[in-house]
Amino acid sequence: MTRAGFTALDEELKTLKSVERPAVIRAIAEAREHGDLSENAEYHAAREKQSFIEGRIKELEGMLSLADVIDPSKLSGAVKFGATVTIVDEDSDEERTYQIVGEAEADIERGLLNIRSPLARALIGKDEGDSVEVKTPGGTKSYEILTIRYV
Repeated sequence: MTRAGFTALDEELKTLKSVERPAVIRAIAEAREHGDLSENAEYHAAREKQSFIEGRIKELEGMLSLADVIDPSKLSGAVKFGATVTIVDEDSDEERTYQIVGEAEADIERGLLNIRSPLARALIGKDEGDSVEVKTPGGTKSYEILTIRYV
């Protein structure tokens, strides 16, 4: 996991523990004051939200406790975890830049590519100028690696 990914997950965990958890506890207490719990939709909704929050807290604590934080700026060479890779689609000449990151921090819209994705797996171990083929639902796509940076 990158330092940025670790920090983002840690911030989410702190928010869940210090803001979300106390808010849902207050909501449950308020709903209990309304009487009959068997037909109290507010109570059931608050309990469901509490269950989600507690599950997410456990999930984040597990991820963070097992996380191995990598500093990409200390890496170099062929594509590996943490690399920022600019590729060009050999059919459409469309350029894209992705950073290869861990599963928990992946966000394709922000250019953060899951290391387990078919594209990332194809890029790992390749150098600038290499071509890779990736099987997609729409067929096989070919990309050329333009640049590899570690920032």
